[in-house]
Amino acid sequence: MNQIASKPATVDRLQPKNPQGLVVVITGNGKGKTTSAMGIVLRACGHGKRSCIVQFMKGDLYSGEWDGVKLLGELVELHATGKGFCGIRGNPYSRDEHRANAQGAMALAREKMLSGNFDLVVLDEINNALKHRLVDLEQLLALLDERPPAMHLVLTGRHAAPEVIDRADTVSEVNEIKHAYRKQIEPQPGIDY
Repeated sequence: MNQIASKPATVDRLQPKNPQGLVVVITGNGKGKTTSAMGIVLRACGHGKRSCIVQFMKGDLYSGEWDGVKLLGELVELHATGKGFCGIRGNPYSRDEHRANAQGAMALAREKMLSGNFDLVVLDEINNALKHRLVDLEQLLALLDERPPAMHLVLTGRHAAPEVIDRADTVSEVNEIKHAYRKQIEPQPGIDY
């Protein structure tokens, strides 16, 4: 079942002459920021690299990546620390509760980043947490300054701050052209969550 349907008999593996960790920002109003980060995690697994994902907003509704990463074994650790999206109608938690959670997620992210156990750390929806002031810009910039030089750090979420974009090595913006939600099609498992 876990076989590659077609793969060349021999493939080259490139090795950089000067390996270094990258800061990658995936932002924008379109769908697919977390999915893109999960693709980076999958690719890292293919190279035997260990990844840690800290989700800042997700945690109140099931998302398929929670069980999907279990299939990747010990190479990936995921922490869904959030209480949902702050400010979204129907979310029952106060801003103070959201901020307390985000502050705990920042402490966890720092701990995991400095542990020496991971090659890649994903801070999922950190840009939203920053936009809603659940995390302070100074905190995030300090975390970027503390990042070990060989570690890759991926930051996702809408509204990436200009200061974060300036510090990043790679920035991608996901733009919505069309979304099924606008046609009143409800979110679909495996695609939307």
